[in-house]
Amino acid sequence: MKHITSTFAAAVLLGLSLTTAQIAVAQTTVQTTTTNSAGTITEFSPDTLVIRTESAPEPVRYSYSKTTTYVDETGAPVSMETVKSGLPVTVYYIKEGDRMVASKVIVRRTVKAAAPVVEEKKTTTTTTTSGQSKDKD
Repeated sequence: MKHITSTFAAAVLLGLSLTTAQIAVAQTTVQTTTTNSAGTITEFSPDTLVIRTESAPEPVRYSYSKTTTYVDETGAPVSMETVKSGLPVTVYYIKEGDRMVASKVIVRRTVKAAAPVVEEKKTTTTTTTSGQSKDKD
């Protein structure tokens, strides 16, 4: 009977330790913070997106991957081929060590300057002279 009791106790102890290990794993959480930055693209290469912002003196470099999404201001997907230098964007990114990895890029429409309005004004000056008319008799 002693052998059965010690075997049963060992099984219960093993079950408790496995349950405790599962609970400890279930409680592990990973916290990521997504930050965004707005600016204009100055460089777009196969693995890097560089933007110039008004708040940073130097251009800011972001990495991106196959999971990075590109959308317009309405949230509609945009082809990566349309992303190029000179476009205004907002980059949502996650810091991974020293790298900033873009998770989403919102491509904003460029605002084209309106054609200058030319307003033409004509000023007409009429000068009349009063003269005396002579009647011939």
